[in-house]
Amino acid sequence: MRHLEDIPHHTFKISLHNYNSKYLVQIEWGQYVQTFKINEGDVMGKNHVKDLITDELLENCMRRFKQMHEDWYKAFNGKDLKE
Repeated sequence: MRHLEDIPHHTFKISLHNYNSKYLVQIEWGQYVQTFKINEGDVMGKNHVKDLITDELLENCMRRFKQMHEDWYKAFNGKDLKE
């Protein structure tokens, strides 16, 4: 996987990668990660991919991150993780 660039954002770490003829947009929030794969043939370069990272997409990502956190908390609530 080849790292192309980091996209500045005040809440998320957003990275753009290239791998196997796909662009990968990786969005991180704390310990959680969401990755979107886009075929190179479906876009006109990395700037087009960057244009797809809209406020609406990021708001939806935040909703999923919060749900992921809630799911994680419920799964391990009260469990001894050192077992």
